[in-house]
Amino acid sequence: MNISVLIAQSALLGVGLAMDAFCVSIANSLANPRMDMFHRNLIAITFGVFQFLMPLAGWYLVTSLLHVFNALQNYIPWISMSVLWFLGVKMIIDGRYKKKEESKKEVIVSFPMLLMQGVATSIDALSAGLTFTEYSLKEVLISCSIIAVVTYIICMIGLIIGSKAATKLSKYASALGGAILIFIGAWTFLG
Repeated sequence: MNISVLIAQSALLGVGLAMDAFCVSIANSLANPRMDMFHRNLIAITFGVFQFLMPLAGWYLVTSLLHVFNALQNYIPWISMSVLWFLGVKMIIDGRYKKKEESKKEVIVSFPMLLMQGVATSIDALSAGLTFTEYSLKEVLISCSIIAVVTYIICMIGLIIGSKAATKLSKYASALGGAILIFIGAWTFLG
């Protein structure tokens, strides 16, 4: 395959695949509008890593374990929706019932929660990896790398947008972030 075509296709695919992670990044920064750069990078890198690994796993599954993937394919929307709904409801409850003295405290996304978000937002990338059947390993790695970089950039933009919006919506930021996750879960399931 022509390298410039591969780069262009991968970048466009990366934009499409990163939209869930973009929305979750906004939700995370709504919950913590003054998030430091370390945590912003951690979130964006985590989503980028999952967006790298999932298409690679999809390619591997389709090239070697197709029968296993076919058995699991019907459950992918359910898994994604369940994880996002769980995280969304948790954010709403945490935002609604936190004590008044804690209301000024920032919410930091825990690493296990971030990993769950990474899985939930990249499950569609696993399916995208199925389209890489004609790619060599080198082409798959290039494509997955481009998808990861695009995801990182889009997530950083989402984190900035969310933190700016949160200053205006601080009273409802956690509930709004949770609602966004629930919406994404429903969208993933129905889409």
